[in-house]
Amino acid sequence: MELPGRADDQVLFAAFRTDPEAHPLRTPTGRIELHSETVAAFGYDDAPGHAAWLEPSEWHASPRAERFPVLLIANNPARRLHSQHDHGAHSQAGKVRDREPIRLHPADAAARGIADGQVVRVFNDRGACLAGAVLDEALLPGVAQLSTGAWYDPEDPAADAPLCVHGNVNVLTPDVGTSRLAQGCTGQHVLVEIAPHEGALPPIRAYEAPG
Repeated sequence: MELPGRADDQVLFAAFRTDPEAHPLRTPTGRIELHSETVAAFGYDDAPGHAAWLEPSEWHASPRAERFPVLLIANNPARRLHSQHDHGAHSQAGKVRDREPIRLHPADAAARGIADGQVVRVFNDRGACLAGAVLDEALLPGVAQLSTGAWYDPEDPAADAPLCVHGNVNVLTPDVGTSRLAQGCTGQHVLVEIAPHEGALPPIRAYEAPG
């Protein structure tokens, strides 16, 4: 498919930059606002009227880190689009023993008795999932990485804290918005602990049609 070209570069707010009076922005003042009186008037303690750093509930300095010391980064996957085509050959080629791979620093793995390629249990007080360990010195110690999008495969669908045997990170992340104002996704980072999986490996049933 041939896409039409552009005669010039696309510049964000180019018309506003050229003539702010003739091309105001869609803000109360028509300008870029470093402080919003509108937002400040909401009185939200988690959304002030200006840009600010607010301590996250899940990071290495939070009390939860005493029980769950590993900061898990849940990035978009490289082998599929979110969860689309997780059953496809390209996505499957990146699995570790049929599970979604989890990258962790060799020092963290050694401290937990985890070997490269071993199936591990990733857990916190919300749930748990199984994943295949990939040791990688490119990660910071205390940080692990598990992509989103592995199809949900609960060992017991009725459990309050389900074990996903395939590696779906959603069983670990909190179901809360970024703030009362934004309600954005907070599923990209969460505190967890990681341990070797013990016992027989449950089968993967995520791709089977309901019986």
